[in-house]
Amino acid sequence: MFMKLSSQLQQSFPRLPAFLALMRLNKPIGIYLLLWPTLWALWIAAEGWPDWRVLIIFICGVILMRSAGCVINDFADRDFDGHVSRTKERPLVTGIIKPREAIILFSLLCLLAFGLVLLTNPFTVYLSFGGLALASIYPFMKRHTYLPQVVLGAAFAWSIPMAFAAQTNAIADHAWLIYIATLLWTVAYDTEYAMTDREEDIKIGVKSTAILFGDADKTIIGLLQVFTLMVFVMLGLKLEMTLYYYLGLVTAAGLFFYQQYLISEREPNSCFNAFLNNHWAGLAIFLGIFLHYYTITAP
Repeated sequence: MFMKLSSQLQQSFPRLPAFLALMRLNKPIGIYLLLWPTLWALWIAAEGWPDWRVLIIFICGVILMRSAGCVINDFADRDFDGHVSRTKERPLVTGIIKPREAIILFSLLCLLAFGLVLLTNPFTVYLSFGGLALASIYPFMKRHTYLPQVVLGAAFAWSIPMAFAAQTNAIADHAWLIYIATLLWTVAYDTEYAMTDREEDIKIGVKSTAILFGDADKTIIGLLQVFTLMVFVMLGLKLEMTLYYYLGLVTAAGLFFYQQYLISEREPNSCFNAFLNNHWAGLAIFLGIFLHYYTITAP
């Protein structure tokens, strides 16, 4: 029945798969990487289960804003993606979707996300403008700086102060530790992602931390991962987290070590697999946070 419905939708809307691909809904890794820090923040802000309404708003918001980010990214890169083997079949490159349509879709997704934010409180609404600004400028940074991954990290981590604001109407000091850890982690994994296209990016003039770091890329990624874990340890000590939290960090450390193995030869497919592996690292940290609060609040 599902296959029949899918076929009928495709017949009625022949470009629907292209729009789904433009939003990367067929590749949910970006949703996961944005979702895990959001859930870390919500659980810590609530010191356990967050408000169900806030939780649903933020999960839906993550999907919408990640989709919007992909759309504006492909719009910004439409003249570059055709020269990169991994991206040459994207809808804006092939012409199946027009640039004007992409801008309309981006605006619609942002409006839907803003509608969700309006269901929270004025402080969260105020913060949402910062998130939109970061998400909008990130795709254009790779033309002007070798640090677009830092801007992406700042954008992805912006869900953290918003989550605290929505849950508690305030931003606790330790929220910024989560913010810093998320920024460091994002720069590390997006550098792994950028390593997959480094040679082609050099030829077409696109900038990234993978190009900036050069032969020191593996070392710097490793340091960023170590600093990420160190900030999480600081957070754990500040909040007096229990063993489950630290087991989550140990698991993430093991996954980071595995990623170092994957990128050791700088082979593009292995670097991409290292990037994908960060989903499990984010999940491991969340499970540590979840089990900590579950065990201390369970009757």
